[in-house]
Amino acid sequence: MANGATANDEPIVAINVTPLVDVVLVLLIVLMVAATSLAAQSLSVDLPRASTGEVTAAPLAISLDKDGKLFLDGKQLTLAELQQKTHAARARDPELRAVIAADGAARHQNVVSIVDTLRKEGVYRFALNVSPDELPKR
Repeated sequence: MANGATANDEPIVAINVTPLVDVVLVLLIVLMVAATSLAAQSLSVDLPRASTGEVTAAPLAISLDKDGKLFLDGKQLTLAELQQKTHAARARDPELRAVIAADGAARHQNVVSIVDTLRKEGVYRFALNVSPDELPKR
């Protein structure tokens, strides 16, 4: 009995796949977390805080640092270049979304210019990236 054989000593013919599925799901979660952290372009941006903040993924990752420098997917560019790249990306994906990560010390006009550029190119689905505050305990 202790060696896994049945009472009449017949061999076990079924394979339990539950542990295999568990391992695959854990590996999938690890891969998703690792890919998310690697895909995020790391710029020194001090995000403002909001208690309703959430994590979103979008094809266009636009960053604005406190000095007004504009970045798309980690590469510095001008507002005109952003408009060109947004136009090209929108041609590939009509449901294009964007996330704007602006430093808290950035000028408001710079953020408005980015939003205006996105809207001119037909990108109406965008979010402002914030660092979520700790939620109050209920």
